[in-house]
Amino acid sequence: MSQVAQCPTCGSKAKIKEKDGVTNYQAVQDEEAFKKISQLKKAMEKFKAKSEALEKEIEALKSTL
Repeated sequence: MSQVAQCPTCGSKAKIKEKDGVTNYQAVQDEEAFKKISQLKKAMEKFKAKSEALEKEIEALKSTL
């Protein structure tokens, strides 16, 4: 998932991509799109936390068998 930060040249919200040590900024044009990106990031973090908890639970069950 891409990171969102403030562009140093124009000051707007931008997606950051790093490739071969070079940082590229791509402006997020719509404020609504920025909100959606934030919502998706939060949802992915929650999903990741649940997934990790389930993996630990599976490992615990495997070890007890």
